[in-house]
Amino acid sequence: MRNVARFEVRGQVVRSAHVGKALKLTIAANYQVKDGTEWKDDPHYNTVTIFSDRTQGYIAEHVGTGDLVQAEGRIRQGSFEKNGETVYTVDLICDTFSRLARASSTRDEG
Repeated sequence: MRNVARFEVRGQVVRSAHVGKALKLTIAANYQVKDGTEWKDDPHYNTVTIFSDRTQGYIAEHVGTGDLVQAEGRIRQGSFEKNGETVYTVDLICDTFSRLARASSTRDEG
């Protein structure tokens, strides 16, 4: 049996940006939290890193802001030095990506 660190994020696309050879896709996943007697959305923003040229092309052609998507992959921890201090990072490296619904249909489900 392999030891693995995996993630799954299902949510709406907030933005995308190319950083070097990677595409960084920010996905907002909403959680419900109780505030007194009423439930409210508590969005969490997750930045997923996509290296696959094929997946990047699919996203550029078929995925827009607000679309409901699902990304799965591995978790990679790293570190680098900045101004003499060690900065620790956690990267979500996407292996599998799917668009589940276009933005117009996800807004109607509310």
